[in-house]
Amino acid sequence: MSYQTYLAVDLGAGSGRVIAARSDGNRIEPEDVHRFANPGTDLPDGSFWNVIGLYREILEGLRLAIAKHGDTVVSIGIDTWGCDHALIGPGGGLLGMPHQYRDPRFEGMADRMHGLMPETDIYARTGIKTNFYNSSLHLLAEATGNNPALDVATGLLFIPDLLAYWLTGRQAVERTIASTSQLLDPRTGDWAWEVIDALGLPRRIFGPVVPPGTLLGTLRPEVAALVGKDGIPVVATACHDTASAVAGIPMSGPGSLWLSSGTWSIMGIESPEAITTAEALEAGFCNELGVEGSVRFLKNISGLWLIQECKRQWDLEGSPMSYAELATAAEQAPAFSAFIDPDDPEFASPGDMPTKIRTWCLESGQAVPESPGEVMRVVTDSLALKYRKVYHQIRALTGRDFERLHAGGGGIQNEALCQATASALGIEVTAGPVEATSCGNIITQMVATGALPDITAGRELIRASFEFRSYQPKDAKAWEVAADRFESLVAAG
Repeated sequence: MSYQTYLAVDLGAGSGRVIAARSDGNRIEPEDVHRFANPGTDLPDGSFWNVIGLYREILEGLRLAIAKHGDTVVSIGIDTWGCDHALIGPGGGLLGMPHQYRDPRFEGMADRMHGLMPETDIYARTGIKTNFYNSSLHLLAEATGNNPALDVATGLLFIPDLLAYWLTGRQAVERTIASTSQLLDPRTGDWAWEVIDALGLPRRIFGPVVPPGTLLGTLRPEVAALVGKDGIPVVATACHDTASAVAGIPMSGPGSLWLSSGTWSIMGIESPEAITTAEALEAGFCNELGVEGSVRFLKNISGLWLIQECKRQWDLEGSPMSYAELATAAEQAPAFSAFIDPDDPEFASPGDMPTKIRTWCLESGQAVPESPGEVMRVVTDSLALKYRKVYHQIRALTGRDFERLHAGGGGIQNEALCQATASALGIEVTAGPVEATSCGNIITQMVATGALPDITAGRELIRASFEFRSYQPKDAKAWEVAADRFESLVAAG
């Protein structure tokens, strides 16, 4: 049977890959063609992304995919993490390497920004609560520091926009990625000009915003010669990886509850409109834009970052364990021995995460986990209980109840965490697909190029293509007691 191939570039804050997804209209079959690391680099003036190195890896991945799939390749789409941006000069050139969102230049910027415009006013206009990674803070740092690049810049592009520009020659900002910036109005889908003006940012750098599914153009001739095929269109897919992940989780009906489980765990609902009440701001929720005019009303949770950093430390110490081994060790350790707040600022930066966890437990008067299994059990229980807290906040803010949580992303491979999540929330967890982000990227391309009528049809295609697992709640009373202890510890912290 004949098939078509869609190329998805999926970049995370630690690694990237180029995926070739074949589809005959009945199933999607994704294949990793090229994987590569995406390490940040610390320089004397801050932390940066090697975006030129990423671009070279993308070109190599496209070349390999086209060499294998040739004339069946239909289109290309890129998704990445949110917030980080690049400045473009008058001649179209890159003005310096993009900073990482964990770069310390954000320090002190929240207070400065709220002095220029109160957070309540910013939230009313953007639907985004102030967080250290917001583009608004990093741009304000550039303006405050009199960055000469900002003085001459003619354009601002987020990471996927920059890479698409280099592929096609067209500068455009995709809406879902722009909505992470705290500088976009979720109701109009255009820039929040009052916020931009209040921060003293130059209007000229904020160019046209396009919706997900926009055809940006075909590969530049020089790029086509490198990758081995011309005429391939590049789609501005749902360029924020969470937007792609939510698009790629098969859900039905408005207001579906979802969890994107990766380095960040992000829980929310797919809503027809933004929720910008004072209560939503107080609870720390954000309104980011999704596919087909939807709003992702969500809250970020630390997520697998804690597990990744623990594994990295143990690897450095010469005691490597696979993620599967760590999950098994967590299941075998005693439950509810201690808890941490996964979102405590102490855990936001890299560096000896096991010691940070033990110190948090010690200082909060709890048993101190010693073995890797005990540390992992503390993390697993604490993440599940933090999910529970956010789940109850969503119920309170929306006035809705939910029968299940739809979970997708790499984190659902941790079965211990999936089961803990179902038990902590007290509802079914339907897990799948692992490749939610790339699937969302792919079906958005398929809609844009006419292979599918809409995202609903794309989600049905995903449902037919992958296995899903259901987790039912267990030990309700024990989790209720644990939740009370967790709440008191988090409140005290």
